[in-house]
Amino acid sequence: MASALDLRSVPRFARLLLGAILATGRRTVTSWIRAVGLSGEFRPCYTTMAAAGSHTDAVAARLAHAVVKPLVAGAGRLLFALDDTPTERYGRHVQGAGVHHNPSPGPAGGPFVYGHVWVVLGLLAAHPIWGVVALPLLARLYVRAVDLPRLPPKDRPPFRTKLDLAVELMRWAKGWLGILGKPLWVVADGAYAKAAFLKPMRALAVTVVSRLRKDAALCTVPAPRRAGQRGRSRIYGERRIDLAKRAGQRRGWVSGTFDLYGKPAVKRYKTFVGTWRPAGGAIRVVLVDEPKGWVAFFCSDPAASVADVLAAVADRFSLETCFRDVKEVVGAGRQQVRRVRASVGAFHVCLWTFTMTEAWAWGRDTDGLVGHRAASPWDDGTRRPSHADKRRAWRRELLAAEIHAALRAGRTEAEIRDAAERLLSMAA
Repeated sequence: MASALDLRSVPRFARLLLGAILATGRRTVTSWIRAVGLSGEFRPCYTTMAAAGSHTDAVAARLAHAVVKPLVAGAGRLLFALDDTPTERYGRHVQGAGVHHNPSPGPAGGPFVYGHVWVVLGLLAAHPIWGVVALPLLARLYVRAVDLPRLPPKDRPPFRTKLDLAVELMRWAKGWLGILGKPLWVVADGAYAKAAFLKPMRALAVTVVSRLRKDAALCTVPAPRRAGQRGRSRIYGERRIDLAKRAGQRRGWVSGTFDLYGKPAVKRYKTFVGTWRPAGGAIRVVLVDEPKGWVAFFCSDPAASVADVLAAVADRFSLETCFRDVKEVVGAGRQQVRRVRASVGAFHVCLWTFTMTEAWAWGRDTDGLVGHRAASPWDDGTRRPSHADKRRAWRRELLAAEIHAALRAGRTEAEIRDAAERLLSMAA
């Protein structure tokens, strides 16, 4: 991963990745620096962080091929998830920060948050025991048009909407992972179900699954061409489809059992094929009868099954879980850097170390990842290991290797004392 940067930054960036895994406390960049003994080079470390922010595409490509690709080797398709998430920041001098909608305010939170907003692309991989895990690969910083003039000219990008950034991310995925020869699917929030995103995905041959508005202007499928009829074939039918009327009709509902969120679930649904102008043609529509009312989903591949659509929608929740862990466990947004490129680099280090931790723990025994349960009898012994469990287990293994290296034959007392002091400072 570090080989994507300049040769002068390669060893420093590799050690900073390790520092992001070993660091405790507030998880600032300085805590990463202290964890790997780079305090005497703190200024070049910040320069390296900015360099990583300028080469995120290349570093993420190496991560995808060296770390993530083996985890999805047996999958029939590559399923990506797209969504945006804010990281709260403080200070008027933080470049690229602004006032954004808060998607999860909580009991004491307000409807708005000041900070950065990131459009994140994650690859969804199915673990045989833990279920679907989101592995974030790449992100784009969204800056509002009113906040762009406050950026220095050399760091000021052209304004791009979240939909434009999502298209950029999927083009990157198509270029680097499309060579595997597997169909590419992407599941996104309903906010991305617009023509600016759907039509480029159709051009890239990427199948999109998302939520459908209840007032979507759907049309029927056009009738087949008559013999001898001139002109091009129709794309959209002549009659309109009212989703509310379709959902309100009692006939046509069927029940089925689907594997959702790791367990069987019975759903009452309707499905049909319609045409929708924002999608550029025919789509598969699935209406689901939920306790709080019906909801509509769609897939840009009309041949997709209901099970594929509902499973993709359910698997998208793993990206929301990833956002929670990246912020609470890894500490994304706490790095205390101001400039745009450094903020981009620091956020990506958090994403990449999350993915590396999940990959490290992928084939390991569950009991070995949650060894602290013996000291916590109140813990549920049947739950799957959390990301915090995996991170602690990896840190234990790294620190154990450091201790064993310090205790090998031939080490002087001064070397053993230096290693002990370093480990004690990390533990404290």
